[in-house]
Amino acid sequence: MAGLDPLVLDINGQRAEVTVRRSALARSMSLRVDAVRGIVLVLPPRARQADALHFLYSHAGWLSERLQKLPQALALCDGAHVPLLGRDHLIRHHPEARRGVWAEDGEIHVSGQADHVGRRVGDFLKAEAKRRMTAKAHDLAARIGRKPSRITVKDTVSRWGSCSAQGAIALSWRLVMAPEAVMDYVVGHEVAHLAELNHSPAFWAIVARLGVDHHGGRRWLKAHGALLHRYQPG
Repeated sequence: MAGLDPLVLDINGQRAEVTVRRSALARSMSLRVDAVRGIVLVLPPRARQADALHFLYSHAGWLSERLQKLPQALALCDGAHVPLLGRDHLIRHHPEARRGVWAEDGEIHVSGQADHVGRRVGDFLKAEAKRRMTAKAHDLAARIGRKPSRITVKDTVSRWGSCSAQGAIALSWRLVMAPEAVMDYVVGHEVAHLAELNHSPAFWAIVARLGVDHHGGRRWLKAHGALLHRYQPG
């Protein structure tokens, strides 16, 4: 499915960017709105841009209603709350401190200038995600006699994790905000792909052997996963 240049709409005075994708499988235009990508318009191969705009504006009321229901973006600033391993933490800024960023007793403390608080908290969360998920991935992989060729932690959008045919595992840093069992499930899921690059019964048998909570992890991400994307580092 190829991406096209985004479109910008004015919906009841609200500026909204639309991600446009053309799909060889699509027989008609379709719209969806979610907390991660916003508005996504899928077009059939030969659809014209003029027709796409008409389709969008004909659904302006529906789009406006759906956009208003999306969770609001949350800045990682002094006084804000952000989850770490599923536990809510209060962000506290200490301009006089020289300790960097550290978590303690349900709080995330940040030294340095106020303008850098969001970025520094984001960097802290990403580093925690990298440290914890890398260690977990190597531990689980050793249990099945495998070893990842590479582990990267980034801000993935479409999937919480992936594993390539070459054994490279990619994981979303935002999982560090979920309960630890949820984070472990995603890591275990991708590690199982080191042995079975499919979703066959043999794959699910490996997931079960790794002891991660497959059913609970999937349920939690389906119910709460989109909310993890509302936190915006500076």
